[in-house]
Amino acid sequence: MELPSLKLNNLTMDTDGEIAIVSLNRAAKRNALNAETIEELIDVFAAMPRTGARAVVLRAEGDHFSAGLDLVEHHKQERSAADFMHVCLRWHEAFNKMEYGGVPIIAALKGAVVGGGLELASSAHIRVADNTTYFALPEGQRGLFTGGGATIRVAEMVGRARMTDMMLTGRIYKDEEAVTVGLCQYLVDDSETKAMELAKATAEVPPLSNFAICSAISHTRNMSALDASYMEAFVAGVVNTQPASNERLAAFADKTAARVKPK
Repeated sequence: MELPSLKLNNLTMDTDGEIAIVSLNRAAKRNALNAETIEELIDVFAAMPRTGARAVVLRAEGDHFSAGLDLVEHHKQERSAADFMHVCLRWHEAFNKMEYGGVPIIAALKGAVVGGGLELASSAHIRVADNTTYFALPEGQRGLFTGGGATIRVAEMVGRARMTDMMLTGRIYKDEEAVTVGLCQYLVDDSETKAMELAKATAEVPPLSNFAICSAISHTRNMSALDASYMEAFVAGVVNTQPASNERLAAFADKTAARVKPK
């Protein structure tokens, strides 16, 4: 696996075997997302499918995953409506590259996962929280509206009614309640260790299967039920007849493969 040569000021990249580790690196700003960080996310995740990475762990330096939009930068810029619309479109570009890129992304969460930080986390395929993690969409309390995909991804995770409540009242979710409503899939003491464990398990899945799982499922959101069923059948035809599948099916048939059963 070879990481791309990119100029990064707000992110860092590292590897652990076939796992790429992407870190938010603005701890002094609670990893708030400024325009430059978004451009770096676009560059990193546009290049990721060509690196040979089998999975990505998305983490953050400091005590917080991300406090969302860099409000100080936004305030100082005095943007017009058109200016900010284009800012939001770049956020969508970054997060779409993550969600639809075909490489599994596991987000290791801690502290604030707030506003745009939750939009970023929702673009990952698996979210692992620790006991410090809290989720919020405080945009309404600040006279703002989400612009990085929360109306698509967060509303899908928790439901429109819960998202509306979060924005109107500033409601915060954490601990088991966050798992129950769908904001994260795991709650553990050490989110980074668990995220790496999951990434390594994911890396054992054939790349073509991972690509299908981490792109086709999301694409069905944009289709009618009839189109989605056709697409699912087509993808299954390609994935389920690949050589890696045949090898695993042979292992199942001769009883050398592990059986699915609870521990």
